[in-house]
Amino acid sequence: MADVLTAPASEPLRRFLQVARGAGLRVSAAEGIDAARAVDLVGFADRAVLEDTLGLILAKTPDEKALYNEAFELYFKRDDIAAGRDDSDADDPDSVSASPAANAMGDGSGGGQGLGALLSGDDRATLATAVEQAARDAGLENIRFFTQKNLYARRILDRLGLRALERDMEAMRQSGTPEGQGRAQFLEGRLEALRDAVRDLVERSLILYARGETEKFREELLKSARLSNLERRDLDRMRVLVRQMAKKLAARYAKTRRRRLRGQLDTRRTLRRNMGWGGIPFITVWKQKRIEKPRVMVLCDVSGSVAAMAQFLLMFLYALNEALSDIRSFAFAGSLIEVSEILEKEPVEQAITKIMSLIGFGSSNYGNSLADFEDGWMRFVTNKTTIIVLGDARGNKTDPRTDILGRLSQRSKRIIWLNPEYRSAWGTGDSDMYRYAPFCNVVTVCNTLRHLERTISDILEDAA
Repeated sequence: MADVLTAPASEPLRRFLQVARGAGLRVSAAEGIDAARAVDLVGFADRAVLEDTLGLILAKTPDEKALYNEAFELYFKRDDIAAGRDDSDADDPDSVSASPAANAMGDGSGGGQGLGALLSGDDRATLATAVEQAARDAGLENIRFFTQKNLYARRILDRLGLRALERDMEAMRQSGTPEGQGRAQFLEGRLEALRDAVRDLVERSLILYARGETEKFREELLKSARLSNLERRDLDRMRVLVRQMAKKLAARYAKTRRRRLRGQLDTRRTLRRNMGWGGIPFITVWKQKRIEKPRVMVLCDVSGSVAAMAQFLLMFLYALNEALSDIRSFAFAGSLIEVSEILEKEPVEQAITKIMSLIGFGSSNYGNSLADFEDGWMRFVTNKTTIIVLGDARGNKTDPRTDILGRLSQRSKRIIWLNPEYRSAWGTGDSDMYRYAPFCNVVTVCNTLRHLERTISDILEDAA
């Protein structure tokens, strides 16, 4: 794609693709090449045609279409500084006019006279082109932080020749003539309007170019934040992150895979494959091990103390259905019910709301819930089943029924216990965590999305 987008005429497209990626669009190198070829055909003059053409290439889903429309509008938007330009000036949003006034803006040296001439005239298109060239020379597309706004605005004005113009204006004021002072006052008003326009350009560029970095920074914070500390305004974004994580893992493990056993010849299949050559082994077949998808049963404590964490785990497993061949999900507080059918038949948000309304937010009783599981579903547990328990192991001083967990441990492949509390809290008060721990293969703290992703990934890796 680099070779295709090196021509000056393709520079605005290259920057737009950068903006689109920052907005969350997945743009491959092949799609970038297709976009460059399409722009060669349709040009930049007709914005509606350009938007539709690039949209067909870059936006693959309804969500991406919305992101694309927003990015396109922001990138190709023109402020009042460009008002009044005719259609011939709109062919390329980032092209530089060949006019002497625009070329005088290049390095900011001796450009005061050129800037003064631009501000004095009414050629707003040429002024807009000069500002854009100065922004490019200042590296405006590298802006990433809000605190850099004034820095880049000053750099752009300097490249336009601000310092030389300020010296000329000061000389006009010191001349003592009415004409000189009037001229300086006139230029000061035009210069203030230019400063406002440059600040708007910088702010718009911050929205465009810093969005990807800002989103990444925010996502890293949310992934590492304890789920119980999240504010309600973060929940929608967290749901998006959960779906992204789940799809990423599902893409890695969705297909049944085979592992080649290196150096072990499959004699029977080799002879069969080479029957056409009289049994001479022209084609060798090596032994392979079939990789089965893991079977998982999840027991989620949805009592008041861990309800937020349970919602995210249910959401995560909902999105992982493609990766896991057999998921059975259960929710419990004072008693236990199976919720697999609810998660399969209803949209995830509605399913979780329904589950929480049926059994959530009550006082937990681990012993009673384990007894319910043994009575109803113990017979479905085999030596290929992984059992995940999410809960803080606080049963409000009821009988923990560790004997049931012991029988589960003997029948299942393994038991993984995810506790949202820190280890320092285990065993304190009504916590029975250390009573359950001897019957578990893994007992770990899990109170962030990153913990959750790592745990599910380990389950899938172990199956491989």
